[in-house]
Amino acid sequence: MIRITEQPSLYRHLEKMTVEALTAHINNEDKKVAPAIEKALPQLNRLITAIAEKLEAGGRMFYLGAGSGGRLSVLDAIELPTTYGIPKGMVNVILAGGVEHLIEAPEEKEDDTEAGWDALKAYAISDKDIVVGISASGTTPFVLAALKQCRSAGVTTGCIVSNPGSPIAAASELPVEVITGPEFVTGSTRMKCGTAQKMIFDMISTTTMIRLGRVEDNSMVNVLLINDKITDRAVKILMEKAGLKDYDNAKAILLQHGSVKKAMDALGG
Repeated sequence: MIRITEQPSLYRHLEKMTVEALTAHINNEDKKVAPAIEKALPQLNRLITAIAEKLEAGGRMFYLGAGSGGRLSVLDAIELPTTYGIPKGMVNVILAGGVEHLIEAPEEKEDDTEAGWDALKAYAISDKDIVVGISASGTTPFVLAALKQCRSAGVTTGCIVSNPGSPIAAASELPVEVITGPEFVTGSTRMKCGTAQKMIFDMISTTTMIRLGRVEDNSMVNVLLINDKITDRAVKILMEKAGLKDYDNAKAILLQHGSVKKAMDALGG
């Protein structure tokens, strides 16, 4: 395989550049991310379709990753129960070193070839579920070994990688290869690869939640009322959708039922 993510930066002597030059060049490199994702949309669409089908049938999704990509998947997953009102445990993350050690960034754990599968077994992983490996290089041992075990156990697998023809893509039924090119700082895959991963996570989670009926029109009608800002947003959504004019009345109805969706159902909307 060609390790494009490890190829030399297209820029030399970064330490001699001005702030203006550095930010301009980084911005120019970031402009390459969206076109790279666009080329991979057919692969991504197949993966999202499979995820939605698994979740709709009562299964679970697991991101499986290490390093920057794994940590970014944690940020995506933790938002979903609040934003879309889904049960905790529907979308999960198996992170090398453990999610509880997120801020410690134990990079050495990505070489552990047993921990990923052990963690999935602790969740009683089955063929009802889907596991999505995350690896910029496409070679991370933690991810690769666990995906191979998943395949042997009949668990549906996908991946998000940034090099073509990688072992992790070969081990996945639904690979997504997003080739963003050499990084601005050679090998620093938290940059363009990380940006691409964040964008893809947004696409996966948002599209999946919409397909599962957690969004109506363009609104978060199942959002959990966990603070004043979100409650205010939900009140305004309810007022707009139900044609209510009085804020305090709408808020009382919302709080009585716990979500915009439930309030709308009670109102016959």
